[in-house]
Amino acid sequence: MEEKKFIITINREYGTGGRTIAYKLGELLGVKVYDRAILQKLSEHFHLSADEMETLKGRKSHWWDEFLSVYSQHDIAGCITMEVPTYVTSQQLYDAEEQLLQSLAYQESCIIVGRTGFHIFKNEPAALKIMLIASEEKRLNRIMKKFNINKKEALQRMEEIDRARENFTKTFAEVSRYDARNYDIVWNVGNFEDIESTVSILADIIRKRYNLK
Repeated sequence: MEEKKFIITINREYGTGGRTIAYKLGELLGVKVYDRAILQKLSEHFHLSADEMETLKGRKSHWWDEFLSVYSQHDIAGCITMEVPTYVTSQQLYDAEEQLLQSLAYQESCIIVGRTGFHIFKNEPAALKIMLIASEEKRLNRIMKKFNINKKEALQRMEEIDRARENFTKTFAEVSRYDARNYDIVWNVGNFEDIESTVSILADIIRKRYNLK
């Protein structure tokens, strides 16, 4: 009998340490974690960098216009090959990433960070959808410490990234990522002293949910 697969999706507010939590969970559970690295797979097909693809994904305009804009300060002659599709939109990039995520998840158990995973697997019984939150104070303290910046800079960074993630989610999933109904678990990481505590408790919940050893 084939081993039952499970999918953990983790969305998070910026400054909660969500990516770190996801990778520590992956280590404890012995499964792979997929996040922005997924874009590297797509970039191989579209011949764009991960950063450039992130920029394209948040827009709706024609791919060629965006491509020219991205490379406006560079020599693009050597960047174009016959393998690059003539018409590629941000929606097509999202659709391609969604297909890749589904393919990965159905091959093996995994953890997916962001990427509207909660929406992509909303009807998947094997998926456990988690949202990580924390108070503004906790998040700002973590951001200031991590990047060695002041409170004003941390606040600007936090607001910009949270806004971008929300816009992305509303554009492609057509829901707010802050709607608790999207998730099985909404976890306030600020209520625990360290990330390890959160990881340990979430790991126990996941093991019980999927009858893991």
